[in-house]
Amino acid sequence: MSGEQYDYDLICIGGGSGGIATARRAAAHGARCAVIEASRLGGTCVNVGCVPKKVMWQAAHSREVMARAADYGFSGVAPSLDWGALVSAREAYIERLNGIYDRNLDNSGVDLIRGQARFTDPHTVEVDGQSYRAERFVIATGGTPGRPGIPGGDLGIDSDGFFEMTDRPEKVAVVGAGYIAVELAGVLHQLGSDVQLVVRREKPLRGFDAAIQDAFVESIEAHGPTLVNHFTPAGLEAAWGGYTLHGADGRTLEGLDQVIWAVGRLPNTDELGLDAAGVRMDAAGTIPVDEWQSSNQPHIFALGDVTDNPYPLTPVAIAAGRRLADRVWGGQHERRLEYRDVPTVVFTHPPIGSVGLTEADARAAHGDAVRVYETRFVPMDFALAPAEAKQRSTMKLVCVGDDERVVGVHLFGVGSDEMLQGFAVAVRMGATKHDLDETVAIHPTSAEELVTLT
Repeated sequence: MSGEQYDYDLICIGGGSGGIATARRAAAHGARCAVIEASRLGGTCVNVGCVPKKVMWQAAHSREVMARAADYGFSGVAPSLDWGALVSAREAYIERLNGIYDRNLDNSGVDLIRGQARFTDPHTVEVDGQSYRAERFVIATGGTPGRPGIPGGDLGIDSDGFFEMTDRPEKVAVVGAGYIAVELAGVLHQLGSDVQLVVRREKPLRGFDAAIQDAFVESIEAHGPTLVNHFTPAGLEAAWGGYTLHGADGRTLEGLDQVIWAVGRLPNTDELGLDAAGVRMDAAGTIPVDEWQSSNQPHIFALGDVTDNPYPLTPVAIAAGRRLADRVWGGQHERRLEYRDVPTVVFTHPPIGSVGLTEADARAAHGDAVRVYETRFVPMDFALAPAEAKQRSTMKLVCVGDDERVVGVHLFGVGSDEMLQGFAVAVRMGATKHDLDETVAIHPTSAEELVTLT
């Protein structure tokens, strides 16, 4: 079938960061492109994810800084939060971003089709009764928050609901052990709520290096929020005096103003009619893809949270989509995203940064060839703080081989979010411990610790 029989060379289903990035890059290579989106442009990240989360983190961080002002001789600093004003400013900022995404699509010559897309055959989707045909498709519809299947599970809110709150809850349980749970718990704690972080196992942040898990737990045990571990939710009920969360072991958390579920995300594939396109999904509704982002249908690709990729991060979806467009329409025939050495940050208080192999993964792969360098220290941000208020930082290098190639960098502490990017470049380039040692330190900073480890 010739290209003349298609309305577009590419239709991206999903107007989040990944879909938009793919369409714009393909259009820059001369492809006729459209993006189909049923909701606000920008997807989860812009509307109910990274962007509003970082705004809330910044507000919480500002309160932290003001609380420490007395350490430096300031007096009369008594912050009082207007939650409504914060939410209003945040939503205005997001609305501006929605408009920027819209204008960028228009400037790139990409058509925007509003509505829910559904496949009617492998090369056709229908939106509000109108059919559109394309030679290729990219599915980038992202995910949606999950909830536990327990009695009263619908009484709590999810991470989307967090951004709909009109008031700050005084007492709240955040249930979950991943990025979203620890970030929301930290924000609410710093902004003045009594927060209980509820996890099913011993510690949150499974999958991170053990040193980082331990550092985070030590920090929250000293400074909050409260960790409630080995707690499996069995039911939630509304009662006089607030919600009561019941555990499978008989424990209860009572008098809660709010319960926030942060127990994982589900792929947005239910409404796409993928059966009509012959696209295979797994039991969870996720679309398995190969190293080229291709589904079992070679002309239908998928990327981001809707796939089985190990890094459900916005920049990963953007990178995968742009590389896909470069390969298919830009003549870069081997261009694809390598899912390795992907840097990631968790916006806790202070932040966590990680890239590369954990010590456990490195030892599983390389055995005795692994050497680890680690340090713990109080950064200068807390130099004048009373002893009980000091926050300790943890930094760890994981190295492999006689040349001690750096295969992992793991950080917990002030500035970890900003310093990780440069060290991620070094890891990708194959830097060795000697390369770091030969780099002149910037003093006094926390980052210098990574080039002075012994």
